[in-house]
Amino acid sequence: MIYIDQKEKCCGCEACVQVCPKSCIQMSADKEGFFYPVIDTKVCVECGACDRVCPVLNPYKKRIPIQIWAAKTKKEKIRLQSSSGGVFSELAIWVIRRGGVVFGVQFVKDWSVEHTYIEKEEDLELLRGSKYVQSRIGNTYKHVLEFLKQERWVLFSGTSCQISALNRFLKKKYDKLLTVELVCHGVPNVKIWHSYLKELTDKGKNTIQQIQFRNKETGWKKYNFVCLQDKRCYTEVFNKNPYMKGFIQDLYLRPSCYLCPSKAFATESDLALADFWGVQYLYPQLDDDLGIGTVFVHSSKAEHILKDLSLYMESISVPLEELVRYNRAISFSSRKVLFLKRKLFFWGINFAIPFSWLANFLSKKWGIVGLVKKLIGGR
Repeated sequence: MIYIDQKEKCCGCEACVQVCPKSCIQMSADKEGFFYPVIDTKVCVECGACDRVCPVLNPYKKRIPIQIWAAKTKKEKIRLQSSSGGVFSELAIWVIRRGGVVFGVQFVKDWSVEHTYIEKEEDLELLRGSKYVQSRIGNTYKHVLEFLKQERWVLFSGTSCQISALNRFLKKKYDKLLTVELVCHGVPNVKIWHSYLKELTDKGKNTIQQIQFRNKETGWKKYNFVCLQDKRCYTEVFNKNPYMKGFIQDLYLRPSCYLCPSKAFATESDLALADFWGVQYLYPQLDDDLGIGTVFVHSSKAEHILKDLSLYMESISVPLEELVRYNRAISFSSRKVLFLKRKLFFWGINFAIPFSWLANFLSKKWGIVGLVKKLIGGR
């Protein structure tokens, strides 16, 4: 029986819920808004299935990729619609054109995010673009297994812990499964996200037509957060936007993100994708400020697919050390935020203090003494 004695030991992957033969595990939100498994002990038969599937209790070993590429699609339209270099879209198109299914994250009606799957190229826009909220998995792992049993190609994209959870759930490797790990900074929850949207949208979430976390109208490196609402477009550069500031400063990430068990490719994914931050310093000839990604190859299957896609992408080999220098999320967990800052943020959210004020104030690099002085009005 899985038991969460410390919040840091649960990544919220929901694998335990889907693997339980008695369906006696449900996900329940805590006071911060993060979901954790709750077991009906009257129904549980203590079979241990939930313990065996947990990526925190059963971490994979860290790995070094067999190949690393800086890559971007040659299709400028796709790259402009993507957060980075458009590599995910090319992989997805490859799978769909072979009768396959692509799993990823989409916005739903209330602008929460959840995992879903598509089977048509025209639906790919639903999955494009970063969504900086933890997705709800639902029965996704079960759906993946069903499609694999039908001998169809399946591309599953997700965060490191979700990839680890899927592999534990499936119990064995499948020739037609392509797992695409998205190198992850960490995940806020939907309660925090909705607190921000409530402040941003004076007429409610149902008036929103579009949200983009990584709009490239002013470039890839200085991307904008964009919210289109009733023909009114709210646009703000990422380092000025309250939600993105708090996210980047690790203010309200899931506790497990500060001790991620799946960093440094400890996932058994076929490949991993990340932004190639720092490309302007290392390979300026590749940088047109429209986005370029890095592809970390871990399997011969991924090598074969990328070879098939070579006509559609520009790529060069790059060393891991250069990439980690500018994108520490590749190998390291998020930095744990000052305990008092985090407590103040969630206390403020629960008491309806304006999100923007909390995020802007607490994202500043206050030390404990400076923070206390500021709170009591000292100088």
